[in-house]
Amino acid sequence: MRDLLPVLSGWYAARAPFGLATVVAVSRSAPRDPGAAMAVGPDDEVVGSVSGGCVEGAVFELAREVVAGGEARLETFGYSDDDAFAVGLTCGGEITVLVRPVTPEADPTFGAVARSVAAGEPVTVATVTDGPAPRGSTLAVWPDRVDGTLGSTGLDVAVTADARGELALGATGLRHYGPRGERREDSVSVFLHSFAPPPRMLVFGAIDYAAAVARIGDFLGYRVTVCDARPVFATPKRFPAGVEVVVDWPHRYLHGTDTDERTVICVLTHDPKFDVPLLEEALRRPAAYIGAMGSRRTHDERMRRLLESGLEDGELARLRSPVGLDLGARTPEEVAVSVAAEIVALRWGGTGAPLTGAAGAIHRAPSG
Repeated sequence: MRDLLPVLSGWYAARAPFGLATVVAVSRSAPRDPGAAMAVGPDDEVVGSVSGGCVEGAVFELAREVVAGGEARLETFGYSDDDAFAVGLTCGGEITVLVRPVTPEADPTFGAVARSVAAGEPVTVATVTDGPAPRGSTLAVWPDRVDGTLGSTGLDVAVTADARGELALGATGLRHYGPRGERREDSVSVFLHSFAPPPRMLVFGAIDYAAAVARIGDFLGYRVTVCDARPVFATPKRFPAGVEVVVDWPHRYLHGTDTDERTVICVLTHDPKFDVPLLEEALRRPAAYIGAMGSRRTHDERMRRLLESGLEDGELARLRSPVGLDLGARTPEEVAVSVAAEIVALRWGGTGAPLTGAAGAIHRAPSG
């Protein structure tokens, strides 16, 4: 959805109606996660995807009907083996898609939301998907204000509280309420779509491996910073455009930098005078991933020093070292793929094992 907003903002500013389809629920091996979006705009222009191609044709027609009729619709698509040519997901999963018309009259909050997302300002969009409330109505929730309504004051109040909680976690998903926001009822379904700022990736050590890790981190959607105390190495021309480069002692820079449960920290300094004080700081603060490069001998020596510094076993257990999955990587680019694979596997609870020969669902629910 974030990627579509520049195009959608142009349509919205031109007051050109468009149909916006959003995945609001999935089950089993669904190809896209909740929040995936597709839009059909002027001259039948299509942007985005809700299924990677399986049901896009049906969603395209549905979006055109919604724009013409002005009423939001909720549809579920799943696998059908009764008819080989039936519209459905060949992967065997199931997705539920909300398709709604978007115009300045139908959704007066859209412009403000798009501007906030473009500026990196956190916002959650709450949309009614089902129940005795206006389907497709939206409420935009920022940390300090709200805009729009879901049809009743009680529902708006309850959803606002939950939306701010989801925004703090960067979470997206369905919530259920009574028609006036009652917590113990589930007659109204509301999709909370959080647009938190991109998570941070902090890469320490401006070596060739860092350039490759920074490149793949940027590709994965992280806001990447590379830090090194050596000015001769920490130069912007050695790194991809858009990557922040900082000259500072790593532990001092990290001490003055905020991290959260989505932050990735990659320690590639490979030098005890840098990485030991840096890891002392890193392992005592929130982060999704903390990895350190080095041989097994380097790792053993590093762990000894960290124990001597006073870190406890629970803190040391957070360290992923040697960094990355066992892919047989050799080049900086291959090592970056190995590191990225470990980050993704840890985020989603993957094993890192080949899917060939494995059983069960391919797409896992988030761990934790």
